Amino acid sequence: MAMSIEQWWPKLQPSTREWLIRNNGDAVPPGIVAEIKDAGGIVDGGEWWVGQGEGSGFFFSDRAIDWIEAVANDEMPENP
Repeated sequence: MAMSIEQWWPKLQPSTREWLIRNNGDAVPPGIVAEIKDAGGIVDGGEWWVGQGEGSGFFFSDRAIDWIEAVANDEMPENP
């Protein structure tokens, strides 16, 4: 069973979480996509946090971008 962002997020390296916060909304590099997969996230499925970008590569959905922004602001993110 696939994990949702709130489950795999804490399993990422702190530097990875920091990169995702600083580059929120940008295409996610393959190395970080691999780390998300290793942490239990499925990036090629229909999960709510998987988005569609204008270019190639992996992008988070608008809801996931909002979730990451809330985490960055030390707020309680809304559950999907």
